[in-house]
Amino acid sequence: MNKVIETMKNHRSIRNYTNEDVSEEIINELVNVAQAAPNSINGQQTSLLVIKDKVTKEKLAELTGGQTWVAAAPVFFIFIADFYKIKVASEITKLPMNITESVESIMVASVDAGLSAQNLMTAAESLGLGIVPIGGIRKNPDDVIKLLGLPKYTFPILGVAVGYPSDNSKLKPRMPKAAYRHNEKYNKENIRETIIEYDKEMADYLKAIGRTQEVNWSSQTMNIYQYNYYPKVYPVLKDQGFKNCK
Repeated sequence: MNKVIETMKNHRSIRNYTNEDVSEEIINELVNVAQAAPNSINGQQTSLLVIKDKVTKEKLAELTGGQTWVAAAPVFFIFIADFYKIKVASEITKLPMNITESVESIMVASVDAGLSAQNLMTAAESLGLGIVPIGGIRKNPDDVIKLLGLPKYTFPILGVAVGYPSDNSKLKPRMPKAAYRHNEKYNKENIRETIIEYDKEMADYLKAIGRTQEVNWSSQTMNIYQYNYYPKVYPVLKDQGFKNCK
């Protein structure tokens, strides 16, 4: 099998790292592959922050909800929705930047950030590095914006902690293809039964790694999704110029 495919299929989140630094050469290559990802209309409406400063990482670990691996990782990448660059283009061309009135602006930037992050994560794993994506960068976006000096028309979308693994986590089982792949049209048949079976598999997995308090996939997912768990996202987006009114 192709080595790239094997690397991607073998993905697992790594939260424990050795003390070995990630070289600037490797960091530069990760930045290069992240920037090489496809993006909508060639608008390049994302930017990437590279965080190595210990104090900054410790503060970000706190702001992401006490995720200590953010501080422990040698390098922490943050993918930014960046329409500040688009605003500059607006000023250069003297054409109005109306896209930030629409939810499409943040959807475009989020998709592009995800594509860019996947490039970086796959490349990192192919080099023997461990990674874990951090959605908690959106938990306190106002404080993250202040800490990182982000201008208006920008927003932190996703973080990725990167370092050399001190251990390998157990590969997490995914849902059966019956609940994932749909041919031609969405097929609702047997989704419930498939999820019930998957819950049993996840219960065994969680027991094996000592996280039985999460119960299974359905319970863990709904323990989170019963709430608007990052309530600051919408008001801070508006403060940053993303009106989301259209």
